[in-house]
Amino acid sequence: MSQPLAAGADVRKPKADLAARVPSLTGLRWVAAFLVFGFHVHAENMFADPTVQHVLLIVFGQAAVCVDFFFILSGFVLTWSGRPGTPARKVWRRRAAKVVPNHVVTWLIALGGMILTGKSLSIAASVVGLFLLQSWVPDQSIYFAVNTPSWSLSCEAAFYFAFPLLYFGINKLRERYLWPTAIALVAVVLLIPALVLPLPILTQYWIVYIFPVSRAFEFALGMVLARIVRANKWINIGLLPSMALCVFAYWLCAYLPGMFGATAGAVIPIALVVTSAAVADITGKWSPWRHPVCVWLGDLTFAFYLLHQIVLRFADKAFHLSALPTLSAAGLTVVLLAATVVAAWLLFNVVEQPMMRLLRGR
Repeated sequence: MSQPLAAGADVRKPKADLAARVPSLTGLRWVAAFLVFGFHVHAENMFADPTVQHVLLIVFGQAAVCVDFFFILSGFVLTWSGRPGTPARKVWRRRAAKVVPNHVVTWLIALGGMILTGKSLSIAASVVGLFLLQSWVPDQSIYFAVNTPSWSLSCEAAFYFAFPLLYFGINKLRERYLWPTAIALVAVVLLIPALVLPLPILTQYWIVYIFPVSRAFEFALGMVLARIVRANKWINIGLLPSMALCVFAYWLCAYLPGMFGATAGAVIPIALVVTSAAVADITGKWSPWRHPVCVWLGDLTFAFYLLHQIVLRFADKAFHLSALPTLSAAGLTVVLLAATVVAAWLLFNVVEQPMMRLLRGR
């Protein structure tokens, strides 16, 4: 399958497999997942040295914006690989085949860990989380229940359910309306944190960061960006400048007021990185993110994301991850990262891939 080149891009004919798979986006998923892992390591206060803790804060402290990346990426990839006329039930079956097995297995592992360690457990919150409805409830004890990272999967499930209708509408947009639509979606993402500023901080947090309706604008933005590329309307900002802007925005988010740093502060650079990386693959240009190691790690990202906090919780129970000497904390962090990658590889090969082949159909 060949895809149209982005406007102003290298006119060399792209390799069909790169255009179809956009492997750089898979590789970039690992970067986002690694930052989230580092964010939760920092939250454990493993390092007794305050200087090291401060460095970790600088490097990983804004990793909450990585969820922006996952939502925009999801909308882009589903639209890029989508085909008009695909029945909604086929879309839902394929998405469920990808998401549900890993989610159920990690939910059971997390639940078993809570029971074994004697942590308080709400049956209602657990069931809501099992059915991926937790992000609709404005209560932290519910949307972070059992396996905390699955709150974002609750948002993704809502997006997948709405995708056939969104795809139909965005596919009907005339090309001249694509960029105005993308700009309008960015404007809404920027506006939401401003509108909720008078509200209590926990309410702000839920509306801006957790609530699926608020996050749906990022998913829709990814969808529109895929159409912009397919229509040869991309402005062709290079991957390297986009990455530099993303690093700058990541740093800047620490200094933004309210909830702006959690979503709005990095939405434009993240959108640029996602699209520029895809265009680099489509046109055959340089991208470090389609290196086989990056792509291999990227394939494990979904399993890694769902497992990483479970691993950290078990380690905290076993080793008391707090105020450790620098060498001990650093060594333990490397071991936990490796253990999570191995666990993700097992989940990917034993659960995710076999169940996808079994459930998704032809």
